[in-house]
Amino acid sequence: MRIDEIISRQRPTFSIEFFPPKTEEATAQLYETAHELRALEPDFVSVTYGAGGATRDGTVEVTKALKDEVGFETMAHLSCVGETTEGLSATLDQIAAAGIENVFALRGDPPRGQEDFVQAEGGLGSAAELAEFISAGWDFGIGGACFPEVHPEAPDLATDLRYLKTKVDSGASFLITQLFFDNQVYFDFVRAAREAGIEVPILAGVIPVASFAQTKRICDLCDASIPSRLEAAFAAAGGDPEREFELGIAFAAQQCAELLIAGAPGIHFYALNRAPATRAVLGALRASRPWERVRADAAEMEPAE
Repeated sequence: MRIDEIISRQRPTFSIEFFPPKTEEATAQLYETAHELRALEPDFVSVTYGAGGATRDGTVEVTKALKDEVGFETMAHLSCVGETTEGLSATLDQIAAAGIENVFALRGDPPRGQEDFVQAEGGLGSAAELAEFISAGWDFGIGGACFPEVHPEAPDLATDLRYLKTKVDSGASFLITQLFFDNQVYFDFVRAAREAGIEVPILAGVIPVASFAQTKRICDLCDASIPSRLEAAFAAAGGDPEREFELGIAFAAQQCAELLIAGAPGIHFYALNRAPATRAVLGALRASRPWERVRADAAEMEPAE
């Protein structure tokens, strides 16, 4: 099923992001994680696409396996980096032939060692162009990324939102945010997006922290900020893995509850191919159902009719 249809029927939605493994051990871990999380009935899962298209074949293979063998609704990520339109067409045909109905359209990060994005000769230069390309030739549900703390290459929020609007106008029917820790950033971003005429659902991207050092590295790579009060709380854990895990679960559960009470249409978990943290948070949310205590101003999180 198309994810935009799932979101329209099911509120809130819960989804999980995986990445293609590179070793046999990592492959076994991924599928063990997927089977563990399947019991919590996420509405869909997505599979990332490596920098420079490094995991293109793995992305399609894993996405298909998660759909056929585990039973998830799935979405394959696709980026423009290093790809001609002919290559993109071949990959999209491969995705369609695998029975996958959803694509996450990305410009993509440059390959390791290359600082800036370079449009491939005969290729596309942006996620908006990719969304338009997909819409013209295939019947996929198309998702797009958005950045509550502003895309690193955008000079300001207004410019970033103008570009995001072109992505939506080109075919993206739902958006998933980059990870964030301060919910006010998300609330302000959604309000600004609505004022800019962006009316599609905006799912909140959340990472349940299992290891603070690992999470900090990820945040440094994607320019996501960690609030000083949260960093101080992890510092007080003294590097103890168990204490960090407990703190990360508690914070993510509270963060997600607040988002859902405020009317966020869904939570997209960055699980890093491991089950325990996401399983704990999603399990707690399924049990407590905070979205049933919706605030009066929750309509601001919803697209306009």
